[in-house]
Amino acid sequence: MIKNRAASLTLIIFIYVLAAFCGLFTYNYLTDIYSFSYQVALFIADVLATVLVFIFSLIFKNASVYDPYWSVQPPVILGIALAKVSGTGANGGAGLLCGLLFAAVLFWALRLTANWIYNFESFEYQDWRYVMLKEKSGRLYPLVNFFGIHLFPTFVVYLCVLPAVTAIAEGAAFRPACLIFIILSFLAAVFQGIADVQMHRFRASGAGGFIRTGLWKRGRHPNYACEILMWWGIGLASVYALGGQWWLLTGALVNTLMFLFISIPMADKRQSRKPGFVEYKKETRLLF
Repeated sequence: MIKNRAASLTLIIFIYVLAAFCGLFTYNYLTDIYSFSYQVALFIADVLATVLVFIFSLIFKNASVYDPYWSVQPPVILGIALAKVSGTGANGGAGLLCGLLFAAVLFWALRLTANWIYNFESFEYQDWRYVMLKEKSGRLYPLVNFFGIHLFPTFVVYLCVLPAVTAIAEGAAFRPACLIFIILSFLAAVFQGIADVQMHRFRASGAGGFIRTGLWKRGRHPNYACEILMWWGIGLASVYALGGQWWLLTGALVNTLMFLFISIPMADKRQSRKPGFVEYKKETRLLF
């Protein structure tokens, strides 16, 4: 077990660079040699990169090796899509839309990854949710680890970023209304960052109990609310630019349901151990 923070971060970076090259090689191989569609090739490449990260999580006996994948995956996927269309001379409305979508996702990704780095201690740390799942699943944990902790989030985020990938790949033209949804995504990332900073300060104060200040004053999960809004913004901007293809909003919907029925109930259950949770729950809304 590597206890040094700098050494642990360096190794994590190596793992993700390796995963990115694995995904890129797979994507190019499937599209150039076997003429797979970009959607299928990206999905297979994404899954193989996840498997590689999963293998390292087994080596280090820590599922949190996967944690940064949530924020690293989308800009890499969009970067691949942009690289593929760059040679087609996309300009004007299409070029503007590509740039704005990528900028919004990159801004969100950098902020969320920075938050992960801030919280990361070393390979000694593992997300409390994974520890809980391991205790509850027992012998089935290897399956829960692969399908629940690794593969399911990969699938969800892939669906979330797919609208932007499709808009870029199909040269969708920028429409003025797209800007409203892209601004929504930017603002969601900004307020998610504010919520995280407020939480960091609360924990550092050692006050204990429940945070009741800032964005957390009336809502129990403003950070999750912003994550949900982020992907609805990207999805709606992309679908509107494409002139339809509403099925592409499946990702934003699944992401919303995941937070409402999995992430938030798990967090609330953990919080319920604290005295006064019943009153706190009555006095605060679920999200904002």
